[in-house]
Amino acid sequence: MTWSASKYSAFEQERTRPVRDLVAALPLRDVRVAIDLGCGPGNSTEVLAARFPQARVTGLDSSEDMLAAARKRLPDTAFELADIATWNPTESFDVILANASLQWLPEHARLYPRLVSRLAPGGSLAVQTPDNLEEPAHRLARQVAADGPWASKIGGIQHPARHHAAFYFQLLKPLCTSVDVWRTTYFHPLAGGPEAVVEWFKTSALRPYLAPLDEDEKAAFVARYLAAITEAYPALADGTVLLPFPRLFIVASR
Repeated sequence: MTWSASKYSAFEQERTRPVRDLVAALPLRDVRVAIDLGCGPGNSTEVLAARFPQARVTGLDSSEDMLAAARKRLPDTAFELADIATWNPTESFDVILANASLQWLPEHARLYPRLVSRLAPGGSLAVQTPDNLEEPAHRLARQVAADGPWASKIGGIQHPARHHAAFYFQLLKPLCTSVDVWRTTYFHPLAGGPEAVVEWFKTSALRPYLAPLDEDEKAAFVARYLAAITEAYPALADGTVLLPFPRLFIVASR
């Protein structure tokens, strides 16, 4: 699967608001070294750097296209090509930010403690993950994948498991001096109607389904998905769709 920075950034204002809320919840302290895991096109890195202007901030992503966009946005910031799953730094960090990235990785029971272990004393892990696997957009994607002629290719695809707030709280509390967990549902106004909802998820949740399909199959899948989305997310009188999008937030400090 490849990431497209330009398509992902089409909804930049909506995608950036949660990371602003997350970074604003970080304790104000002497932050010298910070990293943004899964930095994408650099919008989250920009928020992190603005919060801690004295810090040396690095962005990390597994997509060259995303990194190219990030470097264009923040030419004086260091960005690295790497996979979070195998990231093994030699230094400790005062802030580790992971905004809408860890949901793509499995085995959170191992991953989150590993990230905490990379924090300096007093440092904070700040995570935001979509908490929407049971929202219509995801349920309909699974249904279309399982019911269509492409079922043998994608009918069994599952996103990595996500967990409830209590799971993360109990996992991190023995490792940290404080753990703050909360859940927020955003209602993103998408001016393009149901088509905009499909475009939103084509750059994220639909990627595992679309990647194995040929062009004709992709077009048919998207058409069937759009029909289902149009029923599930009716447009308002002016054509806008309010997309409900629940997200889980964690700030855990050593």
